[in-house]
Amino acid sequence: MTKRVFYIISGLFLFLATFSKVHAQTLFDSTGKRIDSATISKAAIDSAKNARSPHKAAVRSAIIPGWGQIYNKSYWKVPIIYGALGTTTFIFFYNLQTYQELKFAYSARYEASLPPKDPTSSYPGPYQDSTNYNKLKDVYKIANINSIQYNRDQFRHNLDYTVLVFSLFWALNVIDASVDAHLKTFDVSPDLGLHLKAGYSDMARTNGLSLVLTFK
Repeated sequence: MTKRVFYIISGLFLFLATFSKVHAQTLFDSTGKRIDSATISKAAIDSAKNARSPHKAAVRSAIIPGWGQIYNKSYWKVPIIYGALGTTTFIFFYNLQTYQELKFAYSARYEASLPPKDPTSSYPGPYQDSTNYNKLKDVYKIANINSIQYNRDQFRHNLDYTVLVFSLFWALNVIDASVDAHLKTFDVSPDLGLHLKAGYSDMARTNGLSLVLTFK
């Protein structure tokens, strides 16, 4: 009885081993060609070589913009990232410089128009404090003080918007690096088809052209 059980179990293992071997050797691709173990191994090796860690890519780009893209070997994205961040940085410093200039101009014009602090005092102080007024550019001396104030406030808002856009570009750089790392091992099959097809549309209930995506 023991020998019979042993033979049965051995036969089952032999059958499973044989079936598994045959099954592994009878895989076919979408074109009907058999895929051998060498092809599978090569695909696995290629996939492993292309694999990138999304976490590492995101952290690198968060520290230094473009580092994650270099890690993903997407070198062509680096100039785009630095172009966007560089342009935003230039606009930020331009807005900052103009804002400080307008702020100083408004303050100088306001101080120059102040009345005496105490007209009844023996030493009321200067009627106009022109210390900073004399440092102004000619354009700010003749400009309406209200227009100077308005432009100062507008450039102050522009500073906030520029910081927001810069932060957005930086965040997009991190997201792009992470998503790109995720897609490195994504296989785009050559059997995907996208074409126009004429016929009846059940949704529109009329004849026309349809854009069809085919998976083979």
